[in-house]
Amino acid sequence: MKAIRFHEYGDPTVLRHEDVEQPVPGAGQVLLRVAATSFNGVDGNIRAGFMQGPIPVTLPHTPGIDVSGTVARLGDGVTNVELGDRVVGFLPMTGAGAAAEYVVAPAEILAPAPTGIDLADAAALPIVGLTAWQALFEHAKLSSGQRVLINGAGGAVGGYAVQLAKSAGAHVIAVTSARSAGRARAAGADEVADSAATGPVDVVLNLAPVQPEQLAALLDVIRPGGVLVNTTVWMPAPSDESRGVHGINLFVRSDAAQLSHLVSLVDAGELRVEVAQRVPLAELPDVHARAAAGTLPGKTVIVA
Repeated sequence: MKAIRFHEYGDPTVLRHEDVEQPVPGAGQVLLRVAATSFNGVDGNIRAGFMQGPIPVTLPHTPGIDVSGTVARLGDGVTNVELGDRVVGFLPMTGAGAAAEYVVAPAEILAPAPTGIDLADAAALPIVGLTAWQALFEHAKLSSGQRVLINGAGGAVGGYAVQLAKSAGAHVIAVTSARSAGRARAAGADEVADSAATGPVDVVLNLAPVQPEQLAALLDVIRPGGVLVNTTVWMPAPSDESRGVHGINLFVRSDAAQLSHLVSLVDAGELRVEVAQRVPLAELPDVHARAAAGTLPGKTVIVA
């Protein structure tokens, strides 16, 4: 089968499109015929060698943590999926990824794919959708009537966060560039700003790669007792103990139940999956290069 792999850490030129042996599922695993994976910023950081501490991988390594595809073979003991099932999942970050024609996945991380969108496009959902969900509801405990400021609302996670917060009955303030303001409004934001000075709010979700002093300044717009959830995990979230404002660092994890819920929202028309472009597997090195240059147009799906 064909796969993209890197044999050493480095810039996007280390990515190779090559022939590899088709993997065999072990106990509790399934073999998926990959429909697509998607590009996430963490893919570039792993490839560059920046995540060797928190996300150690074995070289050569196949990137691609999101996956959508069809169950092609069952390992021993698998009962939650069947041959031919169309599924999505958030693969283990330290294992082989889905930038390949086939990938082995733990059966327990898989959820049924949305039925109302193309199976390849479903690969745009798992990581970014779960990040938004876990930040808002698992960590910030967002509830109806609260005010939430989403800093970096124009990105892929931000788009889901705006939709989910709005559907939960929150007042949503989207902080993003003028270029992405229209997308934030379309996602349901009540207010769109280019500065995080808008407050007071109950929750701040920071999705932007800000400087430490900018992150600390976000505390000023949070009401006493509020929460700052930060997804830039290399920079700890600050707190303001004098006002009971708590900073929480989020490192997204795979959760099949949560992913199944997100899929149900997609199928109900309550959550929109946005895909900016689809590219063939062989062009993944170019996607990494464009991401490093800051020229990707948005969420990119890699079709196997």
